[in-house]
Amino acid sequence: MLGATSGDTGAAAIHGLLGKPNTAIFILYPEGRISPLQERQMTCTGAANVHAIAVDGSFDDAQRVLKEIFGDADFAAKQRLSAVNSINLARVLGQCIYYLSAWLRLPTAERGNVEFVVPTGNFGNVFAGWLLQRMGVPIRGFKVATNRNDILHRLFTSAEYRNDTVQPSLAPSMDIQVASNFERFLYYALDENPTRVRAVMAQIKATGSYRFDVLNKATFSSSRASDEEITGIIRTIHGRYRYLIDPHTACAFKELNPARTSVVLATAHPAKFPEAIHAATGVTPTHPALEALKARPIVKHRLPADAAAIKAFITQRAV
Repeated sequence: MLGATSGDTGAAAIHGLLGKPNTAIFILYPEGRISPLQERQMTCTGAANVHAIAVDGSFDDAQRVLKEIFGDADFAAKQRLSAVNSINLARVLGQCIYYLSAWLRLPTAERGNVEFVVPTGNFGNVFAGWLLQRMGVPIRGFKVATNRNDILHRLFTSAEYRNDTVQPSLAPSMDIQVASNFERFLYYALDENPTRVRAVMAQIKATGSYRFDVLNKATFSSSRASDEEITGIIRTIHGRYRYLIDPHTACAFKELNPARTSVVLATAHPAKFPEAIHAATGVTPTHPALEALKARPIVKHRLPADAAAIKAFITQRAV
């Protein structure tokens, strides 16, 4: 199994395969750009079949390498590689289910006016909800909540997709500028024409930008939260409801639409981000499972964001 993560996906995949016979899992993540406890969830398992690979650069660099490796069909077949993050459509389709579950829990009178508010960097989670809407569930809309790395917010407000430099933030799992699942959305936005999709993606790769004229058909809105706003939102929600939200979830509370019923998707346990939560509220959240990780040794492999180096590493350690 091979995946790239900006925080939580990698840990979930690792723990799903922890110690399983005849399997090996390789998870790429950006060195120094996820929270220490997120890293410990991947590097302190003690399992021989787990290989946490810290690559230089951002999550975008890790995901670029991942795509390049899967693009080598002979290598992927020889190593029997499967993808474990949202690059695998099966993962996205599985996420459709909890949108339906949440929608069914709403009062009947509110179901036609619901807006799902989704913190997102890689566009996988919100894409799952949008697919459910295409299947016929009458969801009114989706709000893409971004942090300072706001390429998707800029897209849905200006119709221009323009890459920028990834900036470290209080919400590191959203520190992304190349949203891989956006390519899947484009397939539908461009009239299910793969030739047009390839042309658009080629221009984005060559120039770093593309201006669309069809995105007004989508049922998306968006917002952007700076680090200062994230801190303020965490403080406000805690003061008003005595509820702790993590920095990613905080982005979703920026500018909720009062005319709609908002369903905010929470992302991670706040104990994974104790410094940010303490700075906002004075409270240091903990979780027993996370605290236990602090006493375990970290086992990780530092490699360049280079497909050849990663493939050599996989070849040496694959089952």
